[in-house]
Amino acid sequence: MAELKTSIDGAVATVLFSNLPKMNAMSYDMWCAVPEVFGELDRNPAVRVIVCAGDGEKAFISGADISQFEQLRGTADAQAEYNKAVEQAYGAPTTCSKPVVARIRGICIGGGLGFAAACDLRICSDDSVFRMPAARLGLGYGAAGVRRFMNVLGAANTTDIFMSARKFDAQEALRMGFVSKVTAPGELDKAVADYCKMVAENAPLTVAAAKFAVQQWQNNETERDMAKAMRMVEACFASEDHKEGRKAFMEKRTPAFKGR
Repeated sequence: MAELKTSIDGAVATVLFSNLPKMNAMSYDMWCAVPEVFGELDRNPAVRVIVCAGDGEKAFISGADISQFEQLRGTADAQAEYNKAVEQAYGAPTTCSKPVVARIRGICIGGGLGFAAACDLRICSDDSVFRMPAARLGLGYGAAGVRRFMNVLGAANTTDIFMSARKFDAQEALRMGFVSKVTAPGELDKAVADYCKMVAENAPLTVAAAKFAVQQWQNNETERDMAKAMRMVEACFASEDHKEGRKAFMEKRTPAFKGR
């Protein structure tokens, strides 16, 4: 069954993209479910970090489920509706106030590459394979999606992967800056868990303010909300967590942040 599976372990939530017979290809219903799942996790005060992962060991997300294209993308109206669902799914990690980490193992192509690019950070195993095959399928890739890649990869690397439609490996993904860390397959889960634990121990208001500020600088100037970014910074200084952080520093202990 093609579905999203969620679980919460302490402060870390995991969203598992599951469609094992098709290497976790995204069905239309899966695309539609993403914003709702992220919205619920964002509203959960116990969750401080969200991890996105593919079910099994062979793929993160192998793209969109092409078998649905004829039925769901066969007309201009249907294409527009499908594209809207995909773009809303891509937007979910971005609009979520909490950090989102993509844990990538195996195949990460097409829609999977696009969704990984929408996450805040990406950590992969060294057996991962990446590709943007739109040019081999004759698909037009939206300008918003191209900008998302440019924010992560820069113009030259984005141009390369779209124009060539070539595969690239984990080490090249690291060189490009698409992923921040590469591990052996058996070490991937621990590397992601260790990183998320470190983030989850930090002040949630500060983390959210930093994420929002990064996004504003990535937006076009007319889309930026720097006033909100400043209000979020001011809220950090006025918070109980700021007092706790100062006190913990003076007492040489680990702070216990509450997110308020």
